[in-house]
Amino acid sequence: MREQEQAGLVLIVEDNRNISEMVGEYLESRGFEIDYAADGLDGYRLASENVYDAIVLDLMLPRLDGIEVCKRLRSEARKATPILMLTARDTLDDKLTGLSSGADDYLTKPFAIRELEARLHALIRRDRRQVGSEELQVADLVLDPASLRATRGGCELQLSPIALRLLSILMRESPRVVSRQEIEREIWGDELPDSDTLRSHLYNLRKVMDKPFDRPLLHTVQSAGYRLADLAD
Repeated sequence: MREQEQAGLVLIVEDNRNISEMVGEYLESRGFEIDYAADGLDGYRLASENVYDAIVLDLMLPRLDGIEVCKRLRSEARKATPILMLTARDTLDDKLTGLSSGADDYLTKPFAIRELEARLHALIRRDRRQVGSEELQVADLVLDPASLRATRGGCELQLSPIALRLLSILMRESPRVVSRQEIEREIWGDELPDSDTLRSHLYNLRKVMDKPFDRPLLHTVQSAGYRLADLAD
């Protein structure tokens, strides 16, 4: 087990050797331990076999791109490891694609190394709080933040990475009404999506979590936000 004062174990998946060495050497000087992978397949293998505090993942990689690595880690390996995606693409659509695949944050090249470090610290702090927490439960809906496994009535729910993040936010705050702005800020940070993006993710969440069951748990509160609660209680 690593000493608590160490910053964390980070996997860097980057095919540009200059970037990976620059980032790795800097992070090691700041107390991190570093593993490297130069392509997506090796990155996926290491990330699925080992326990990392965070992953720095390039979008454009040989053998398997970063989007596919994210998807497989979340859906096949069931890994909740925080992922900071690096990319030369800076449009909102590109960012939303990365986040929808399971990335937790997004940094555009060229980037300031101190900003990368700050974002890693924030991701690791948030993840350690979640992993240390117990399962979340509302009525017969249960979410294990560590394994990203959600069930209702004992049936496992097949949810996208963003739907799982939405569910985590709403269950953590239940039965409080959570505003649209709070949700968007927690998921997308400062670069907010258009008005239909959150609505479509909530629709998909309802379709899996509420439609097959007798009573709804996800409620829209007009002009206020959204509440996850069993109103029958």
